[in-house]
Amino acid sequence: MNKKKDNSNLMMTLLKGRTLFVLIILFIFFSIKADSFCTVNSLLLVCKHVAQYGILGIGMTYVIITGGIDLSVGSVVGLVGMIAGGLIQEGLTLKFAGVTLYFSVPAITVICIIIGIIIGIVNGALIAKCKLAPFIVTLGTMYIGRGLANIRSGGNTFSSIKGQEALGNVGIMQFDSRVFAVGGFPGIPIAAILFLILAVIAAFVLKKTPFGWHILAIGGNEKAARLSGIKVEKNIILVYAISGACSALIGLVTMAQIAASHPNTGDTWEMNAIAAVVLGGTSMAGGVGTIGGTVIGAFVIGIINDGMTMCGVSEFWQKVIKGLVIILAVLIDQFQRNLQAKMALQARNENK
Repeated sequence: MNKKKDNSNLMMTLLKGRTLFVLIILFIFFSIKADSFCTVNSLLLVCKHVAQYGILGIGMTYVIITGGIDLSVGSVVGLVGMIAGGLIQEGLTLKFAGVTLYFSVPAITVICIIIGIIIGIVNGALIAKCKLAPFIVTLGTMYIGRGLANIRSGGNTFSSIKGQEALGNVGIMQFDSRVFAVGGFPGIPIAAILFLILAVIAAFVLKKTPFGWHILAIGGNEKAARLSGIKVEKNIILVYAISGACSALIGLVTMAQIAASHPNTGDTWEMNAIAAVVLGGTSMAGGVGTIGGTVIGAFVIGIINDGMTMCGVSEFWQKVIKGLVIILAVLIDQFQRNLQAKMALQARNENK
């Protein structure tokens, strides 16, 4: 009996650390297969992409912990990019007044974050108040967001976005700046710094605040959470608003990184975010999840994407592999939960 218990404990330890083990293996593998992978510039590029998936993943973690899902994050990235690009390039024309308004970069940033929050609130309200399925609601807003992004420019791209000094809207490129550049070191992307800061804040909120405890309780057992006095609807709306804000931030960062806005920017990025969250150990059933796990999961997805690109793997095969990774992660999560239930049952029987 003790031997079986020890084996179960060992298996549980390996399962809990699976994402970190995979990350180390992938790093070693691509370092051997791709000569350019371990260069400073390549690793900084990986960090830039990891920040994109990771910030989206932070919002997605909160959503999935409650038992929901947000498929609209990628389209919010594209929509916000088009809105911000349009405000910088063309301004906002008020036809009834015959004037065109140009906003400063801080104002554009606030406007875009608010737009992301509003989209999240709409998602959350439809799910919490109208009792609609999260998958259907966010699938609908995904299409709406992508359609509005195309309508904004007629499907065209805003290119060479820099702003004009005379109009007071320069500075958007600060979202693509780097810090701590010393000597030959090019510096750390500001997106990576934002990711680190947001991850620390999100982890603290999840572990140390009533809001974090409440969303974990909602995901674990919504009925019990409601009976204990937790405002379920309010918290669900809030997690989707957070997801929308994270998506809007990435829309701004991505626009700055490529100095352009395209309506299809962010296409399928929701899959990268979901993969990062699930790989990080957050249960699709809700009630279980950590921001630290999502951070590691984002690094796994970033290394897979960039590593395969450097190895010459086609984009089509990359999608196949990422899909298999998501399925495998869910299967392992299910196995882990079954093993935990079995170990808990054994412990109860031993105590009788």
